[in-house]
Amino acid sequence: MQDLLRRPEQQIFLFLVVCATVLLLALGLEHLGGYLPCELCLKERYAYYAGIPMAIGASASISAGRSHWAAALIGLAGLGLFANAGLGLYHAGIEWHWWTGPITCTGGSAVATDAGDLLNSLQNQNVVRCDQPALKVLGLSLAAWNMPIGLGLAALAALAARRLV
Repeated sequence: MQDLLRRPEQQIFLFLVVCATVLLLALGLEHLGGYLPCELCLKERYAYYAGIPMAIGASASISAGRSHWAAALIGLAGLGLFANAGLGLYHAGIEWHWWTGPITCTGGSAVATDAGDLLNSLQNQNVVRCDQPALKVLGLSLAAWNMPIGLGLAALAALAARRLV
């Protein structure tokens, strides 16, 4: 495994593969498994969506002899995954009821004062709750798993960026 991670090109490729795998698993669980994502779950995908083209751009930059551009791209992708790990912690904390989440995805809502407001609020109500995990793997929700995955990818990106400069 140590030889696999020796060169920044390999690290960037592994970063790309893990990002794509996480997204494919999330989309597969959603569209094939029937596990609907909540509002925060969808936001947690953004860093992976951005990480893929940034890793491709970093690889292309290395091929073009622009290692500083590659370092900047993969470093920025790593920062995005680091921030995403924080979002995963926030989301997991909502699921574990350590703190309350956004009203739009935890089921709380303001009381309607008239029938028109009531109908409007019912039509706009999000039925997928952020405070109830749809699936747990080895005792942890997918939001909780987002923390170590995001931190691992951030570390991998930092290692690649450091070796490129």
